Amino acid sequence: MSSVARDMSYSRPRVRVLIGAQFATIGAFLAVLALYLGRMAAAGVGPAEMLTGAYDPKDMLSYWLHGLLAMLYLAGAVLGPPLAFVALIRAVREHESLPRVTRTLLLAGAAGTLLVLVVRLTPPLLDMHRWWMD
Repeated sequence: MSSVARDMSYSRPRVRVLIGAQFATIGAFLAVLALYLGRMAAAGVGPAEMLTGAYDPKDMLSYWLHGLLAMLYLAGAVLGPPLAFVALIRAVREHESLPRVTRTLLLAGAAGTLLVLVVRLTPPLLDMHRWWMD
């Protein structure tokens, strides 16, 4: 192993966890969005009818899968901005020592996390949030 590889200024496991957390929360949001839109399309109803309780998301998934998805979905809402901030700081500070793919994944995860946060606050998706968390 060369001395360059041993003197890297970042911890690979921490960066991998950061990237994994970003993409897991983005994936959870996209999964909930797909379930919401799929359930509306399959039932032939609109957003107002989805909130009546007749189309409960807990009926669509097993208990443990719903729980895991709900936790990741909420974690993305709460931890998304700090994760994006840390990813941006790491990508900027360690620009020279990070491999290009890792830097790209950090920046893509940060951009995706912030985009999901903005989309999450639109009025139609506030209905989706109420449907999911009911």
